[in-house]
Amino acid sequence: MRYDLVIFDNDGVLVDSEPISNRLLAAYLTELGHPTSYEDSLRDYMGAAMHRVHDLIRERTGERLPENFDDVFHGRVFAAFERELKPVDGVVGVLEKLAADGVPYCVASSGSHERIRVGHRTTGLDRWFDDGRIFSSEDVGRGKPAPDLFLHAAERMGVAPQRCVVVEDSPLGVQAAVAAGMDVYGFTAMTPAAKLAGTTGLFSDMQELAGLLG
Repeated sequence: MRYDLVIFDNDGVLVDSEPISNRLLAAYLTELGHPTSYEDSLRDYMGAAMHRVHDLIRERTGERLPENFDDVFHGRVFAAFERELKPVDGVVGVLEKLAADGVPYCVASSGSHERIRVGHRTTGLDRWFDDGRIFSSEDVGRGKPAPDLFLHAAERMGVAPQRCVVVEDSPLGVQAAVAAGMDVYGFTAMTPAAKLAGTTGLFSDMQELAGLLG
């Protein structure tokens, strides 16, 4: 293993949540008078912290989203997670191998701590991630594409950035990893490879990841 720490993004990498959350986000924004398609949501918000939704809507329309926007949206997302959410195919095998080999790993997500934990409990991934392995954009001042979250995770895990590798599926996440001075492998299951410029490598199936990390 040529890395001392593997940092996973959460949504779309550990849990198959991007189709669910972006479908619901597009519907809610449209409901509030900001017409948004599923494709628009993936393009503009995939991999981003919630403040990006507020910032882009205000920038484009001059309007503020309702104060309870985040609470209502997360309520809808969590309800859908209970019905639909599954781990990304093959990711349990990757975690099993890292644990067996004694390789440190963690998750660093734009999502809130609550969102990460709800997703992990629903899918059974909570057995792999105790509190010391979970980092959220809530922990830092700026979310992705700023490098702050990945640098924070590396510092808390006691590993130098150049000894870390990030597993990401969004352009914003790849930009953040590159800015942090870390290698990054791009997961192309939902994102075209051309949009993940700057990666160390690309893969479309989780079964390929162990070989790339080794």
